[in-house]
Amino acid sequence: MTSVVAGHDTCPDYAPAFGYMGAGACMILANFGSAWGTWKAGLGVTKMGIDYPSGVIKNIVPIVMAGVLGIYGLIVAVILTQSIVTPTADGSTQYSLYNGYCHLAAGLCCGVSCLAAGGTIGVIGEVGVISFGMKASGGKRAWSTGEGAGGDDAGPAGATDRMNAEDANKLYVGLLIMLIFSEALALYGLIVALILSQKTYQCGE
Repeated sequence: MTSVVAGHDTCPDYAPAFGYMGAGACMILANFGSAWGTWKAGLGVTKMGIDYPSGVIKNIVPIVMAGVLGIYGLIVAVILTQSIVTPTADGSTQYSLYNGYCHLAAGLCCGVSCLAAGGTIGVIGEVGVISFGMKASGGKRAWSTGEGAGGDDAGPAGATDRMNAEDANKLYVGLLIMLIFSEALALYGLIVALILSQKTYQCGE
């Protein structure tokens, strides 16, 4: 039996639809943000690898951080779907509109936050790693500096190369700080989504 309060049905048959929309929106938007960040940052790492191949492994941090966004969406989506109560044999449900609205808000909160964080990580990661490669290589391509060559093919490393490496490391620290605060945007959305998912009202109680 559904509960009717002041002429308003608090547990209609369509109430679970809002919960599933929240879970779906969370997963889709979070994965979109993760793919967006991975795409942009991956392009930057590939371009940087032409100028400074030895820095490729060091600069995959934006790609890893973008991939974590999909995990945030997965966590919230699983929690929301497990909170949705299945209908009884007569078609009635104890899943209220209050729960549906809370779960929809939770899904959008986490999903949109991950989407924004993914775009930010992608743009910062792409520009940052390219700039890091240019700074570390002194603006020269790898085949002109002999990087990665062995034996007599490699040129001597002078004071200029050491200065370029030090300046590049300073730039790398700033890049990491920007990426951390960009990732924090998704973490804020995850925290609020988890709080919203705990708000429940069961009809008949």
